[in-house]
Amino acid sequence: MSKKVITFGELMLRLAPEGYYRFSQADRYGAAYGGGEANVSVSLSNFGLKAAFVSKMPKHEIGQAGINSLRKYGVDTSFIARGGNRVGIYFLEKGASQRPSKVIYDRAGSSVSAASKEDFDWNKIFEDAQWFHFTGITPALSDNIAEICLEACKYAKERNITISCDLNYRNKLWSKEKAGKVMGDICKYVNVCIANEEDAGDVFGIKAKHTDIAAGKVNHEGYKEVAQELKARFNFSKVAITLRSSISASDNRWAAMLYDGNDFFFSKEYLVHIVDRVGGGDSFGAGLIYSLINGYAGQEAIEFAVAASCLKHSIEGDYNQVSLDEVKKLAGGNASGRVER
Repeated sequence: MSKKVITFGELMLRLAPEGYYRFSQADRYGAAYGGGEANVSVSLSNFGLKAAFVSKMPKHEIGQAGINSLRKYGVDTSFIARGGNRVGIYFLEKGASQRPSKVIYDRAGSSVSAASKEDFDWNKIFEDAQWFHFTGITPALSDNIAEICLEACKYAKERNITISCDLNYRNKLWSKEKAGKVMGDICKYVNVCIANEEDAGDVFGIKAKHTDIAAGKVNHEGYKEVAQELKARFNFSKVAITLRSSISASDNRWAAMLYDGNDFFFSKEYLVHIVDRVGGGDSFGAGLIYSLINGYAGQEAIEFAVAASCLKHSIEGDYNQVSLDEVKKLAGGNASGRVER
């Protein structure tokens, strides 16, 4: 029987100028859908797992279009509550060379941010589930969603469901102080912590030594202490940290580390030329969930997760539209990018 993963978060409408046009140049915007946990669900469904996305969406046609974007990939949308007035929006200006990408949020008052506990029957949602995933973006949406997220974690813990959280700090949504307090309470229930090279410092004040993010210099060894301190503070069973060294907005070095409480596993490092980096961390999280839920050992697990995310950087849109076979080939060393005939 295929394993079942539940994700909980906000599905947003993404509006972006065509190509590399700036906001000030744009006279038309392409529309797509995406969001941290929704992106994870799509990846997992593409990999053959049962993935269900939990949220709240308006009953109108824009809300339905978002739900349909998930159904297209086989994601279970039956637990999405309907109501409220709006879908959250984010505007994306894609960066290039030394000009960074920019994101502008228009998500205040979205349906999910105003959701109530009565919108979600966690007993039913978690039936036959093996894994529950959310990101730090979700509790940042509103105080009531933070409470719902905590409640969901308690339900999942009671059922011995593995809980993963991608810290995903967003300074446009809340302060570091509030994030540290709220996430500190929630992370007591989390088994697998996922973070990028900045998250642990932003949320919990745990920083890697000899690392300069702005200069694109990431000291991989320094993250061993970060992972150890995260585990010591919250008793996580595993800590995974993505390690992005930015050469420019167009080219990054991409790798990750996994700590299981005893050993550290570092992936190979990829030089990626970026088509679209939004959703890169989500594709890593999905790859890690897939590998761990299927019993992959440490090194194999981190290689699979990084390969999945490496490929996402070549895909337009939030959703990682790659197959299980493509990820396995890259993780196994086939990285030439040669034409397949």
